[in-house]
Amino acid sequence: MKNTKEYLIPFIGLKLGKHHFEYQISNAFFEIFDYNEYHDSNIKVNVVLEKKSTLLELSFKHKGTVNVPCDLTSEDFDLPIKGKMKLIVRFGEEFNNENEELLILPHGEFEIDVAQYIYEMIVLSVPLRRVHPGIKDGSLKTEALTKLNELAVKEEKKVIKEEENIDPRWDKLKQLLTDK
Repeated sequence: MKNTKEYLIPFIGLKLGKHHFEYQISNAFFEIFDYNEYHDSNIKVNVVLEKKSTLLELSFKHKGTVNVPCDLTSEDFDLPIKGKMKLIVRFGEEFNNENEELLILPHGEFEIDVAQYIYEMIVLSVPLRRVHPGIKDGSLKTEALTKLNELAVKEEKKVIKEEENIDPRWDKLKQLLTDK
């Protein structure tokens, strides 16, 4: 993993109370984690660190867009995402991050790296199934859909022509059904 220096929050010199941090996330951030699933990203992350006498409370919120391919049409589109997460930081004998909502830092630590938490929060807020909004409202125009529509129209015309070529004896049988 590359350097995440700009996501280090030095909490040792902060006064008790709330402190606000803001990050603008782009694809360069995801390159740190070798994650290249998004073509483009523009996400604003707000971190509120509340320093108390024995612990730290971190509140993460993010809102923005990631450019991803549609699972149905493979067309790229901007998917709006948002989410939030809370993290409590306590101090103990040794480092422990097994619990997703509680981080234990060893006594003597003076800063916390929030890059991993921002990364996980954003990646987990993107839905597994990504569907272009144009599919839902019918406004999506692609070459593949245009070609499918052309083929569908031709098939309907063939069905009508086949019905016209029906033997006239079948018409008499159909009348028997409607004469009831």
